Amino acid sequence: MFRTSDIVLIAVMVSAAALTYKTKREAEDQLAAVQKLQAQIRYEEDTIDLLKADWSLLTQPARLQKLAEIYKSQLGLEPLNAHQIGG
Repeated sequence: MFRTSDIVLIAVMVSAAALTYKTKREAEDQLAAVQKLQAQIRYEEDTIDLLKADWSLLTQPARLQKLAEIYKSQLGLEPLNAHQIGG
């Protein structure tokens, strides 16, 4: 029938199969976590690009000049003299 060595070998084979399955499952979980992080990174990079474009639009000199003229009286803005720039 079965010898002791057969039973030991079957136990080793089942243990090896279980360990292989566990390792494969952990690797798949890690891969899913990496893919999730990569998706978050892409989302954040896209958001940064969008914010840079928005900042570029908001800080255009022509737009700022127009806003300064509109709100000149409320902000108390006055033209800048050349001696104010120099040390």
